[in-house]
Amino acid sequence: MTEICAIILAAGEGTRLRPLTESVPKALCPIGNVALLDRALARVAGVGLTGPEEVAVNAAYLAGQVVAHVGGRTHLSVEQDGPLGTSGGVGNLRGWIDGRGALIGNADAYLADSRREPGKDIAALLDGWGGDTVRMLTRPLDANAVGGFSGQRFAGFSLIPWRYLSGLEPVQASLVSTVWRPAERDGALELVTYDGLYLDTGTPADYLAANLHAAAGASLIDPSAKITGSVTESVIGPDAIVQGDVTRCVIWPGATVTAEESLRSAIRAGTTLTVYA
Repeated sequence: MTEICAIILAAGEGTRLRPLTESVPKALCPIGNVALLDRALARVAGVGLTGPEEVAVNAAYLAGQVVAHVGGRTHLSVEQDGPLGTSGGVGNLRGWIDGRGALIGNADAYLADSRREPGKDIAALLDGWGGDTVRMLTRPLDANAVGGFSGQRFAGFSLIPWRYLSGLEPVQASLVSTVWRPAERDGALELVTYDGLYLDTGTPADYLAANLHAAAGASLIDPSAKITGSVTESVIGPDAIVQGDVTRCVIWPGATVTAEESLRSAIRAGTTLTVYA
């Protein structure tokens, strides 16, 4: 198989998740008490790609937090003047890619394997790949939705050969316009259907849904959390304090729910920041 590397895109501002992302980059928002970025890195590690020679992460918005979180686990590409978009971020890594194909994933993609076909995830993108076509992980397009690719929508990961990567520049642009649509016109775009749950976690509703899915219908409570109230089908982060009642909520690390509070379908950060989904 053609030599490949992996790139996790973690530079976005997460505007749809504000105010949660005003102080924390979207890539570090926790799902089931695990940062989205760490979930993405674990996924590419599952297909054998690890370390700074094989895996890169880009950062721009609140880049210092991403850099500190990643440490020496991957190659880091910091976009000093702000996010360059998905294409520009990859173009900024062109020298590091250096002739390889690239498995590129969005840090905010939440993927949960299908029980009917375990393993039909990003590994399917690599299976039998000859290094010439662009492959895209997809899910069926929602009813009445517009756009997409032959009735499918992007599901967080794509595999791109060097011939499409070699011309990318570190300027503001999207992979939709520089790679995916050109490959579609060339007859070189292969859609690989993903049979599990995919959420892009970009909105409070989808972010909450991903957390509740990770909790598998129960509550996921970090051992360091202090619970004196009632917790139902919720995710409680490290060092959180829950004195009141929470149902189908996400309580971030170090956050507090006072005894007088009763939260439903919400995300709590700090002592007062509450985002309802």
